[in-house]
Amino acid sequence: MKIAVCVKEVPDTSASKRIDPETLRLDRSGEGALNLGDTNAIEAALRIKESSTDCEVVLISMGPESAINSLRKGLAMGADRAALVSDPGAEGSDIIGTTNVLAAVLASEAPDLTLFGQQSADSDGAVLWAAVADRLQQPFMSQATNLELESGNAKVKRQTEYGYDLIEAPLPCVVAVSDGINEPRYPSLKGIMGAKKKPQEILGLDGIGVSAEETGTAGSRTEVRALNDPPARGESQVIEADGEAAARVLAFLNEKKLV
Repeated sequence: MKIAVCVKEVPDTSASKRIDPETLRLDRSGEGALNLGDTNAIEAALRIKESSTDCEVVLISMGPESAINSLRKGLAMGADRAALVSDPGAEGSDIIGTTNVLAAVLASEAPDLTLFGQQSADSDGAVLWAAVADRLQQPFMSQATNLELESGNAKVKRQTEYGYDLIEAPLPCVVAVSDGINEPRYPSLKGIMGAKKKPQEILGLDGIGVSAEETGTAGSRTEVRALNDPPARGESQVIEADGEAAARVLAFLNEKKLV
């Protein structure tokens, strides 16, 4: 069995974030880190691998070459290898351009199961997995809080606003896991050292059969035309916590006839 886990490098949570005024895109030149939600997907894959006699876990991503450093965390956790698509022609991809790239790699790898984290910390779109599944023409399930494989099927316990759905789909399929599915393991020192020796492939668009017209800004269907500060909220008062704050708040509410 082969399990592919699609992961993403996002700006480190401790790094300041800014929009590049020239490109109107998120500036990714600072420190990056593996998307936290994707570690849940990696953990889910590793638990399946540990319960199987023959299973390979491969990480798939798209980003700058430096993103391979973030992917090594997944290798240190226990994934077998990583494939990163890094090409100037893919810069500025929206969800359409991104799915063209990821679907091409997945079609070449032909995994039995493809896992995603529910969403990424830098965009919070939570739709990429569905778009990739559509390109692959495979069934997909999301918000998985439990995942089991049995008799060629994936069985998912899906969290909803009103409880849980129990869903089953044949393999190959795509599953997006929630952060409640597990507690990702911490890489051991042995795993960190071993990650450097595991296969780490960096691919260009030519290597996956995707043209520059299918991804990047040329292959995207959305465009950011302007970026502005939010409108002012009008007159406001700042009440300091100096011992009389509660009385001032009450007086303000009385003045506005709200109490």
